[in-house]
Amino acid sequence: MSGVIPLPLAEVVAALERLYPPHTASSWDRVGLVSGDLDQPVSLVHFAVDPTLAVIDEARAASADLLVTHHPLLLRGVHSVATSSAKGASVTALIVNHIALYVGHTNADVASPGVSDALASACALVDVGPLDVIGGTGFGRVGSLAYPLTLREFAQRLSTVLPKTACGIRVAGPVDALVSRVAVVGGAGDDFFDAVRASGADVYVTADLRHHPVLEAREEARGGTPYLVDAGHWASEWLWLESARSELLRALADRGTSLNTHICTLRTDPWDFVIGAATSYNTGGTS
Repeated sequence: MSGVIPLPLAEVVAALERLYPPHTASSWDRVGLVSGDLDQPVSLVHFAVDPTLAVIDEARAASADLLVTHHPLLLRGVHSVATSSAKGASVTALIVNHIALYVGHTNADVASPGVSDALASACALVDVGPLDVIGGTGFGRVGSLAYPLTLREFAQRLSTVLPKTACGIRVAGPVDALVSRVAVVGGAGDDFFDAVRASGADVYVTADLRHHPVLEAREEARGGTPYLVDAGHWASEWLWLESARSELLRALADRGTSLNTHICTLRTDPWDFVIGAATSYNTGGTS
């Protein structure tokens, strides 16, 4: 960490909140500073999607002062932080090791640049704009490929820039169908189907697509567009970490200092292996 002049946590938090204003988060969300003393010095910032015990341990081993995650640690009511629970053990590990935790969740989803911008960039989209605007806030992104690709080519190219997971990428649609206009929502996005259809997108990239909404969407499309790509929740949001790092460093550049940073590469996608997946493409039935 030679050459790095620590900044007070308060200054780093202020920069993060300029980038990802807390008031833009969904009402149910829990964003912002979770642990840490605003006066404590920060020299190394660790970026991750999930504040799991393994991620916190990696941050500790790296001597990180601040862990910035996309997903909240304490989203629902917690009545004990005893180490007998994973949540309690996480809180204890953060405090004992003097690691501050900051969460940018739905406020990072709607930021510009934010989570969906990172996914749009991974899809190599141009002429990008909001997929939907609700109450003056843009959700998701929609844009175009530089030239049309088959659905299979598009999914294969996306797979080369996404981090690898056990489940890979799931695709609904004909492998040889040409796609040009693409809509994206990082993380869970099966409540944006109406906006996707209205956007004229040929393919929709998101995650956590459930059976019934997908089946209904494909039935409504009568086999046509929009085709669907489930890129995986963790994988589709991991892409944002590099953006968050570069934007934070840019926001702090006028302080005449450059913090050390690290992007977590631990796979916190919960699935470990798949058995019985189809080995050939099939557009209908179970055969």
